[in-house]
Amino acid sequence: MTLEDFLIRAAGGRPPAADGTVTIVAQPSPRDMGVIAFTGHSVVFADLDTRWLRDRLPEGDLSAPLNPPFLRALELETGRAVDNVDVLALGLPERGPLPSWLTEVTGHDHPRVARAMRHRSAVRVWVCEEGVLTIGRGVAGRWEAAVEVAPEHRGRGAGRRLALAARRLCDAPLWAQIAPGNAASLRAFLAAGFAPMGAEALLVAAESR
Repeated sequence: MTLEDFLIRAAGGRPPAADGTVTIVAQPSPRDMGVIAFTGHSVVFADLDTRWLRDRLPEGDLSAPLNPPFLRALELETGRAVDNVDVLALGLPERGPLPSWLTEVTGHDHPRVARAMRHRSAVRVWVCEEGVLTIGRGVAGRWEAAVEVAPEHRGRGAGRRLALAARRLCDAPLWAQIAPGNAASLRAFLAAGFAPMGAEALLVAAESR
């Protein structure tokens, strides 16, 4: 099983068994290292010695892979930094008219776009008066979406509309990483039909920060 296998199965309604175990797999690319915690089952993807990893994961502690001691040990061992611990949500393709109110652009200099370019490939960008939507290939080649709502349009449903537009613009399962403290964003993605699948922490190399 590779990380891609886990993600494909989860997107197809077959997440790993909630058996309280931790699976360690190879990094899908030099860029992607981290931890995904599904319900009752965590997946660590890091090209590190398996015994070293196991020694730092107390047996029976379901929360250990995403707790500070383990993540800090990974940081010290690799020289990378934990970017955040995010809610990982999944949206399936949505049938319906394409959002004509969005305009696809290239060379956009919005900070959200710059971040997407550092962490994803094949990035596409759409803009409108309300905000920015990006879709690109991220961890293990999965499709990932991110939205940024303009300050003057927040609290009016723009985030939900952009997240739903992402599901109509992508014909494959679409993942979103959402900071737990960003309640407005979390509500927007849930309202747009994204379902929580777990939590994720990525370790980012210095040149990608």
